[in-house]
Amino acid sequence: MKRVTGTYVTSTTLGEAVKAFKPSPLPPSDPALAPESFVDANRAAELALARLSGVSALVPSVDWLLYSAIRREALLTSQIEGTQATLTDLFDEEAGFAVSNMEDVEEVTNYLRAFRLVQNNLRDPNGLPISVRLLCEAHRLLLDGARGSGKQPGELRRSQNWIGGTRPGNAVFVPPPAERVADLLGELERFIHEASPTLPPLVKIALIHAQFETIHPFLDGNGRIGRLLIAALLEHRGLLPEPLMYLSGYLKQHQTEYYRRLSDIRTEGDWEGWVAFFLEGVATAATDAERSIVAIASLVAADRRHLLESPKAGPATYRLFEMLPMMPRFTIERVRQKLSTSFPTASAAVKVLADLGIVTEMTGQKKNRSYSYQAYVELLTR
Repeated sequence: MKRVTGTYVTSTTLGEAVKAFKPSPLPPSDPALAPESFVDANRAAELALARLSGVSALVPSVDWLLYSAIRREALLTSQIEGTQATLTDLFDEEAGFAVSNMEDVEEVTNYLRAFRLVQNNLRDPNGLPISVRLLCEAHRLLLDGARGSGKQPGELRRSQNWIGGTRPGNAVFVPPPAERVADLLGELERFIHEASPTLPPLVKIALIHAQFETIHPFLDGNGRIGRLLIAALLEHRGLLPEPLMYLSGYLKQHQTEYYRRLSDIRTEGDWEGWVAFFLEGVATAATDAERSIVAIASLVAADRRHLLESPKAGPATYRLFEMLPMMPRFTIERVRQKLSTSFPTASAAVKVLADLGIVTEMTGQKKNRSYSYQAYVELLTR
């Protein structure tokens, strides 16, 4: 017998009656989630996360890794929603260069701000726990700006929304009516914080993400907040001490299946298929992040050796080099500010790195020149 994962309630919106889906509380029941459906995949995913945590200790500065990993997650989670910005756009915006698609870049930087807000709260003994209130605060930052201003930033929706189709009547999916959202999120919040002796943390995170997406509590930004919730829960449950994994890369690569698996929970009662897909995604994303860390560490170590062999390198050059993984595009003026030094000293430091081929000048001009740690940028944008 097929598992029933919710009920349909009639909701009237834009003058037409539609069947809106109200999910049953977690965990899945009638039947409960079968352990044999997730035990092996969960073990593989936990092992991949443990290896990722271990390899990050090999790098002199975990801040380098976080700089690139968090930006990749921010970018990829936004690209799933159709944002066209690239990682280079993001680096250029941070360097103060002109960026053509500034609105798209703003959406990605808003995600970064929302992510930091959640992380800071979770790490502060007096901060908010993972809760509806914290997610609303994050949503307010995510939708800050021109595109999100009309979408009730920071507020649960007060009207019926729908996914796919031109109107609710021909929608692919109609989430629960607005008046049910607060109660459904309250149930979800309780599930997040209650002990689940039979469900491993990763399986629980898979269930939470799917339930959040089904509730679809905001007028916009549900996908991004739902994926941000995954990262927050990984840290909250001690599965990954730092957000080094960009799961959105896997979800973007398998976007059609991602949406289909979420839909199959509602239409087929198939929680097992979704959990298996999610666990495979975690294992793959963690392994990809581990490879990326090894590649970054190897590149930086090789370039550092090259620099140490140069008789022209001085203290300012060494200090600049160590900043490159968190400042991959820059001007001499930015270097001057970062090093708190004079323009000639900053210019000389940059010249040493350019002469060694570690950084590349991008404009071909004599004045207002800009530079890139190009091998590193290419490594990250592969």
